[in-house]
Amino acid sequence: MERLPKEDTSKKSVLFIGCFIALLTTAFGFITRVFLVDTWSVAFDLNPAQAGRLMGIGIWPFFVAIIFFSLLIDKIGYKMAMIFAFIGHMTWGIMGYFAYHFLQSGDIDTAYNLLYWGSLVFALGNGTVEAFINPVVATMFNKDKTKWLNILHAAWPGGLVLAGIIVIGMGNVEWWIKIVITVVPATIYFLILLRQDFPPNERVAAGVSYREMLQEFGIGGAALVAFLLVLQLNDFFVPGPENYLMRYGFIAIGVFMVIFFGWYVRTLARPILLFLCFIIMPLATTELGTDSWIQSIMHGIAIRKGFDAGWVLIYTSLIMLVLRLFAGPILHKVSPLILLVISCVFAIFGLYFLSFTSGWFIFAAATLYGLGKTFFWPTTIGIVAEQTPKGGALTLNAVSGIGMLTVGMLGAPIIGAFQSNSQVEQLQSSHELAQVAPSELLIDGKVNLPLNDDTIYSIIDFQTVNMEVLNETLAIKNSQEVNNLIADLLTKGTQMALNKVIIFPIIMLVCYLILIFYFRTLGGYKPIKLEKN
Repeated sequence: MERLPKEDTSKKSVLFIGCFIALLTTAFGFITRVFLVDTWSVAFDLNPAQAGRLMGIGIWPFFVAIIFFSLLIDKIGYKMAMIFAFIGHMTWGIMGYFAYHFLQSGDIDTAYNLLYWGSLVFALGNGTVEAFINPVVATMFNKDKTKWLNILHAAWPGGLVLAGIIVIGMGNVEWWIKIVITVVPATIYFLILLRQDFPPNERVAAGVSYREMLQEFGIGGAALVAFLLVLQLNDFFVPGPENYLMRYGFIAIGVFMVIFFGWYVRTLARPILLFLCFIIMPLATTELGTDSWIQSIMHGIAIRKGFDAGWVLIYTSLIMLVLRLFAGPILHKVSPLILLVISCVFAIFGLYFLSFTSGWFIFAAATLYGLGKTFFWPTTIGIVAEQTPKGGALTLNAVSGIGMLTVGMLGAPIIGAFQSNSQVEQLQSSHELAQVAPSELLIDGKVNLPLNDDTIYSIIDFQTVNMEVLNETLAIKNSQEVNNLIADLLTKGTQMALNKVIIFPIIMLVCYLILIFYFRTLGGYKPIKLEKN
């Protein structure tokens, strides 16, 4: 890692290390959940989309915490936010422990509820971590924000690598133990940061008022946040379409929030901030959405070669760790936006090859994907910090929060839906399956599968195969050979879903090219510096 500035080196080093370990803790929790999603799917009989929602509840509440604390953090202090994050991480470990034991006793509903609500608390803790670490590091290193935010966010892949190796090394131990390992780094960052003095935010030190900070975010930012939040709250609290009163109640609350915020700030928002808020949505789905599923997607292929599919995520995370730690020299030679364009190209090709590659060649495709996703998140957040410094913690963290809300609310479930649809397509188009299927299952030479229709937020339709009915229908010709054929088709369909994920980095590529042309009209990309009043 590059050397810290000489001024206040010791104090900055300890504070940076504490923030680094706090982010590493969030990665511990994330990857253990990724590794356990298949186990939970079997234990609670979840289809891919339902499993995606369980993964999503461990992500989208991040948004609530990061927005809430970003609005208050300059008042209550970074240390209070850090304590709240620690409580959230400890609570997740406790609830995960009890979830396992209730499941063993046969109380499946209580076990699932503990797991579900514990995931929500875990996500709140993660959001609070980012609410304080991003502005702290951006303030300490305000002359090299993008560089140091990249180094800080090396903690994320670092945690994925370390926890991934630990979890794989544990083998088939009781899964509550894999959850509880998150408590260890949580305790370490708590003990380190509890005694530290946090610096005032760059915005506060420069004399920028609270209202000026909100004006950077503006009516446009508030409207986007309200829309996403109302969508999520309706899905979370409203059990059915007939509950109009509660549904419209949430909509009314969202409209009121935007009107009140708009009356106070009386500005639309910085256009570039709104554009970056849009970019973070496909970005988060490309990186975190794919990472949430990669172990499950690659499981069937990896098991044939005798290795754990989790090594694919660990490998790509190792690439991210190394490159982010040395982000300084890279950004010295390449501008942030050019770097992001290059990253999009790598991600597109990486996902394309991952969608059909088999055997050990998976790691070659994963190399491209790892190179692609490395700089997405921290570099985009760095651009936000450099272009909207008056927004302080709010604009910096709101963009991260929107990204996490998107992947938790839509990204993870959508990729789950992609898998379900791809599985249906593979089974329906299989000539081999058509040859062994009864005539009543065939229409125009193709298998007419027993399907269940489902939807996400009433706007994204997908189908799942009713495997119980299919197995009963095929029972007269059922054999190990047929079972293997169906398993192979399902595995291939799951993997092919990555081909559909490519649309997200393509959208990002177009957006980054637009930003490059925009800044060229201004004479090139330059960070905005705040001067103290």
